[in-house]
Amino acid sequence: MLRAALLIAAIAVLDWQIVGEIPLGFLYLLPMLMIGSVLEAWQIAGVAALCTLLAEAFDDLVWSPREGISRDVLYFAAFFGVGMFVHEMSRSRRAELEHLEEIERQSEARLDAEEQLRVLVESSPAAIVTADTTGTVLMANEAAHRMFGVSAGELPGRAVHRYLPSLRNVAGPEGSQQFVRAVMQAKGQREDGETFLADISFSTYRTDAGVRLAAMVLDASEELRTHEVEGLHQLLEGSRIAVSAVSHEIRNVCGAIAVVHQNLRRSEALRENKDFEALGHLIGALEGIASVSLRQSATKAAEVDLAAVLEELRIVVAPMLEEENIEAQWAAEGVLPPVWADRASLMQVFLNLVTNSMRAVAKRAERRLSVNAKSKEGRVVVEVADNGGGVAHPEHLFRPFQEGAESSGLGLYLSRAFLRSFGGEIRYAATAEGACFAVYLNAAGPDEDAE
Repeated sequence: MLRAALLIAAIAVLDWQIVGEIPLGFLYLLPMLMIGSVLEAWQIAGVAALCTLLAEAFDDLVWSPREGISRDVLYFAAFFGVGMFVHEMSRSRRAELEHLEEIERQSEARLDAEEQLRVLVESSPAAIVTADTTGTVLMANEAAHRMFGVSAGELPGRAVHRYLPSLRNVAGPEGSQQFVRAVMQAKGQREDGETFLADISFSTYRTDAGVRLAAMVLDASEELRTHEVEGLHQLLEGSRIAVSAVSHEIRNVCGAIAVVHQNLRRSEALRENKDFEALGHLIGALEGIASVSLRQSATKAAEVDLAAVLEELRIVVAPMLEEENIEAQWAAEGVLPPVWADRASLMQVFLNLVTNSMRAVAKRAERRLSVNAKSKEGRVVVEVADNGGGVAHPEHLFRPFQEGAESSGLGLYLSRAFLRSFGGEIRYAATAEGACFAVYLNAAGPDEDAE
């Protein structure tokens, strides 16, 4: 701006001092080129008007309305046009530079995001693969190579259907507009032919090169194996306890029959009766079967996060409680320490208690259930209470095959057996409105961990 102002002043002085018929007003185009890149349009118009006034004032041309106005309009149009031309060029250049800088920033951000995504994919414990519509693998991370038993870098170019047959034709035809996003559990196959259970999350998407398939695969074989082993363990444990209960009842019945048999042997009429002797042998054999020792197997107890178990219990039973219109209250006094228990067995105990309470309050107009947990003297107590009216004959609780039970009557018997297997206990107490079952668990401390 300073250089343009000095140049305008110099041209005005030069035009003023030189007397002749040659007008020097065209020289004002030079400062207009300079200011066009820094001023706004209305400012350029003002400077163009000033230059027009100076050019008209210091030239030797005679001014008349007809010729002077036309000449001044021509001067102004030339000066303003040159200034606006430079102004627009400068604005366009600045916009292009800003656009270029934005493209560079976006490119750097995209490269950074791609690098982070590449690191995430490569470091992911889940197998991640992408494939085209023909099922040819385009990209596979290190976990995919390990899962499918393929050497590093050799999976791209192979058919994904060879390892995940369930993904055949998922991508659909090339021109299909329907995209798929789903999760499924299916059979997978390794390079050596070994099969495994796979949890597959997959989706299709469109690129400039066509439809693509992306899949994330997890090996669920170990989870299935653990689940089945735990299920078998629970089944065997429950069966053992149930058989023990049956054997106990049979021994009681056999004892009574044996007493009657001994009394009848005093009769002279039956003393030599072969059938009566055979009956005695049968009673003895039945007593032998019922007296088989079914020792309680040691449950694999470990530290269990009781708060997490109760939260899982709440998630499991919440839909059932809502469906039955039961008002449930969950509370814990302070921070609950970990307990010494078997997690699966403990969950079964709590589920059985909550289910019993739901049956107890089913006929009540107002249905309430509460689960309270607290730590007390090195033990943790979990109380499950309801307003179902209580138990009519509490002395019969925890007995198998008791009369009046809605099912087999083994629920509380098995629950107590589960708890005692890892040092726990269950007790019943009547309340003003119903029943309360208290589960006592040993807090897992340093001593238990050392063992």
